[in-house]
Amino acid sequence: MNHIPCSEYPRPQMRRNSYLCLNGEWDFSIHGEKRNENGKVIVPFSIESKLGGSREALKPDETLIMERDFELLDDFNVGRVLLHFDAVDGQCKIWINDSLIGESECGYLPIVLDITNVLKKKNHICLVIHDASDTGSQLRGKQSLHPKGIWYSAQSGIWQSVWLESVFEDYIESLKITPYFDEKSVEIFVKTNTSGLVCITCGQKSIEGESNSAIRLYLDDMHPWTPQDPYLYDFTVTFKKDHVASYFGMRKFGVMKDEEGVMRLFLNNQPYFQSGLLDQGYNSEGLMSWKDDQMMIDDIQLAKSMGFNMLRKHIKIEPLRWYYHCDRLGMLVWQDMVNGGCPYNLLTISFPLITNKSFKDSHYRLFGRKDEHQRNMFIEQLKGMIDHLYNCVSISMWVIFNEGWGQFDSAKALQLVQKWDPTRTIDPASGWHDQQIGDFKSWHVYFKPYKFKKDGLGRCVILSEFGGYQWSFEKGKKSFGYKRMESQKELEENLIQLYEQQIIPAKKLGLAACVYTQLSDVESEVNGLISYDRKTIKVSAEVMKKLNERLKDDEK
Repeated sequence: MNHIPCSEYPRPQMRRNSYLCLNGEWDFSIHGEKRNENGKVIVPFSIESKLGGSREALKPDETLIMERDFELLDDFNVGRVLLHFDAVDGQCKIWINDSLIGESECGYLPIVLDITNVLKKKNHICLVIHDASDTGSQLRGKQSLHPKGIWYSAQSGIWQSVWLESVFEDYIESLKITPYFDEKSVEIFVKTNTSGLVCITCGQKSIEGESNSAIRLYLDDMHPWTPQDPYLYDFTVTFKKDHVASYFGMRKFGVMKDEEGVMRLFLNNQPYFQSGLLDQGYNSEGLMSWKDDQMMIDDIQLAKSMGFNMLRKHIKIEPLRWYYHCDRLGMLVWQDMVNGGCPYNLLTISFPLITNKSFKDSHYRLFGRKDEHQRNMFIEQLKGMIDHLYNCVSISMWVIFNEGWGQFDSAKALQLVQKWDPTRTIDPASGWHDQQIGDFKSWHVYFKPYKFKKDGLGRCVILSEFGGYQWSFEKGKKSFGYKRMESQKELEENLIQLYEQQIIPAKKLGLAACVYTQLSDVESEVNGLISYDRKTIKVSAEVMKKLNERLKDDEK
């Protein structure tokens, strides 16, 4: 195979010259009571996706084995060799040359393994994968073995890039970058595997300090980052023989009162209304995997052309390159934690939708979280997500739970996230089962007109999901949405009416942000502004841009 898909350097904020992409053709086999199958699959696409072969979804009682050989050039290994799996869906065990070197239970976070001690001249990688999908209690997002409505096709195996890098015996393990906007400085924590002096160079300025401690770099004539002007500072870090390149942006997120005493979202100490789209991150060819960088870029640029300044990444963690494009193109991101645990309990979902009343999320059995191990795993993987994405300039908010699904102890989770990352805003319970904590009253409104209400606790009010108007091209096919339209004209007219009569007036009364459902169609859920295959823009970009400009009319 000549073309290697998704071969761009996968970690934009910590780049090394050493890089070997292992995407491309892999062998696979499926073993189960009713199925024994083998063949080739193109990584990083799951076996169930069109790009991966459009095969039947892996069943909970089946085993998926993925394997390939690789060789290293004689000068590749300068000390240690690290193997990266950016995401493998399902429980997996990883073998190199018949040695078990690692395992993982999270299908959305990266796996990094030092394979130096098991390397030979010719090497063999083997992954043994089991995927319970929606029959299990692990984090799984929108995946289902019986997709319909808001639930999408399950996928299994490698679905993000696989790659190798070689590092020196003394090397930089990670960077933690924290902008201090008011102080016109950035703090860079350089974690290394041994102690020593590091040198940070940004433009014409260089500063030295000890590794494994915070180093503060002050900026002359600081250039702020905004969606309108997404300015990024490039910098490099040198530790002994190791050298990495990175970037940061100077921005500040917060919740404060505006001049009229209304709680608003702030960006760089100024009120900033965030108008966004719910973004599932699925596409017709790769399911959760992107065909290439351009597909990511096209989605983000289309949303910008429509006047949106934010995407709510819904219950999925993207490859780091997706966030990089948001950073450089100027698109705020609300990042959801991947949910899981119990099935989507109709009682916890329907009751608050009808009554606007919430349950205490300490009732573990009601929310399907009676398993202490799974609760602990959720918290551990929540920390893993925040650590993984901490440096992304564009992420302005963490969303911990969505619509009560698998929700538990959100007050405790909120305190933990505030401790792990005090630089961003946090929505602990998007939609309902509000525990009357945190900075936000977070509403989801679909089946009735939205009327702004001040929060009784004085919190910032956000409409974190609304709309969901559907228009299907395929007549007669069963489809899902929250309000059916029969033509593009009808869809655009209803959107204009929705924004003019409900959203724009609410913003003037105190609404701080809104998230329309959604960016793209996904399978039978056809309430996107663009089609699932990205070939059709269902709503004119000009129509949406004018509505978003109306939302900004009263801003300074």
